[in-house]
Amino acid sequence: MAEEEPQPSPPSPQQHVVVVSDTQPPPSQPDSSPPPPPFDPSRMIGIIKRKALIKDLAAVYHAECLAYCQELLELQKKSEEPFVDMRTPDDSRREQTRPPKRNKKTR
Repeated sequence: MAEEEPQPSPPSPQQHVVVVSDTQPPPSQPDSSPPPPPFDPSRMIGIIKRKALIKDLAAVYHAECLAYCQELLELQKKSEEPFVDMRTPDDSRREQTRPPKRNKKTR
């Protein structure tokens, strides 16, 4: 007398499950961005000129970087060399300090 309710059976391998992602916009809404303009060959001249300018700028920048690297390398080599005091006897006499002509007054 008690009626048993049929329980849902697990999906069989033949059944396909469709999963809808929330990240995709619904297909009914059009894109808000306008379509790209038609191809204009006259714009290519400007693009080619800008590309050439960028290439020239990159070459100048690269040459400048190489010059700085070379200078840095030379400075590193100089810093690794032992310091040698190459003064002549005449130079050492000139560097002696003279006493002041007048003494400073102290309070």
